[in-house]
Amino acid sequence: EISECLVGSEMCIRDRHRKGDFIMSKTIRELTEDLLAAPSACAEVKETAQNYLDAIGGENEAAAAKTFVAELEEDIMPIDGLIAFAESDIGAKVFGEEGAKNILIHAKEIKSNGAKYCDCPACAACEALLEKKDEILK
Repeated sequence: EISECLVGSEMCIRDRHRKGDFIMSKTIRELTEDLLAAPSACAEVKETAQNYLDAIGGENEAAAAKTFVAELEEDIMPIDGLIAFAESDIGAKVFGEEGAKNILIHAKEIKSNGAKYCDCPACAACEALLEKKDEILK
């Protein structure tokens, strides 16, 4: 599952979001739409994201929100997990030797700057949404 969610990460690292005022000022709907558009987001998180958006304002909103948050928590890639994957033989097979090396360099750089998670568009959206977890679940 890790490799499935990381497919496209090489492109995502090149086109990554920078967490900051812009991302944090987005609404839950906008962040969820960002997640749906992210090439590195896996099918499961996209499905729960769409189900959540479809349920807003309906009787199934609370259940969809709970499922969505659980999937966000499961799918966000901790920076140490990304580093370990990029260093692994499987990471080299998924990204190629050069791609894995570039991902590893980038991951170590953002970790040294305080990042807790991968900064690809999918993980950036997951992180921003999880920071709004209480609002999603209310």
